[in-house]
Amino acid sequence: MLLSVDHVTRYSYDKPVRAVMQSHRLTPSVFDGQKVRNWKVTVSDGLQGGTFRDGAGDRVQAWTVKGPVSEIEVHVSGVVETFDLAGLLRGHREIVPPEVYLVDSPPTTADAALTALAEQSKDADGSLATAHRLSAAVSDAIAYTPGATHAHTTAAEALALGEGVCQDHAHALIACARVLGMPARYVSGYLFATSDGTAHEAAHAWGEIFIPGLGWVGFDPANRCCPDERYIRLGSGLDAQDAAPIRGTARGLGTESLDVTVAVQSLQQ
Repeated sequence: MLLSVDHVTRYSYDKPVRAVMQSHRLTPSVFDGQKVRNWKVTVSDGLQGGTFRDGAGDRVQAWTVKGPVSEIEVHVSGVVETFDLAGLLRGHREIVPPEVYLVDSPPTTADAALTALAEQSKDADGSLATAHRLSAAVSDAIAYTPGATHAHTTAAEALALGEGVCQDHAHALIACARVLGMPARYVSGYLFATSDGTAHEAAHAWGEIFIPGLGWVGFDPANRCCPDERYIRLGSGLDAQDAAPIRGTARGLGTESLDVTVAVQSLQQ
């Protein structure tokens, strides 16, 4: 598919802050499943800093906005050609060993319920079959309910509630996989439309599990599928915070508010 992205993030401060420093993971991953036609990231009044590709293969770009700062707009736009690899992250270059993603983080620490869900999903046919069963089990256990959780909800809390959004599904999947000794990580990106064709109007997230012999394979419990040509992959991490497309610090006492709009469209009929 040929997908266009228009993604605007606005930060507002009730009192001007002295400066804002941000690091972005807003560049599409380089792998066989997607090819960037054009891509641009701008920051209002921003000074572009250094850029590098980290050990996980993500492009990281630094920005600084000098104050006084009352509002910042981060605008991402571009076109990406995508291909269906049935969830395989083929052709992706990274140097971090998969075992790094066995490390727990606060949102993905398994409690007794997550451990039981993981143990019930073991499949005698091997790691790939187990990963599919884990994803399906998380889909069944956590109903997709926008607004039911918040940015700091943990996987254990979402499972206990029985409701959540894509972030919660990804955290629960990762927690369960790690219980079974399977490296797993959080992926941030975009989704054009759900399987029934409904447009997806927000940034998206899913999980990847390392399968011996295949490498990293994506699973999206929120949509009961593996990522295909409807998805654009940006970056990965141990959890949502670690994989956040935008991370930053503001110098000052102003309280920050956030507004995000995302539009992903197909350029092919």
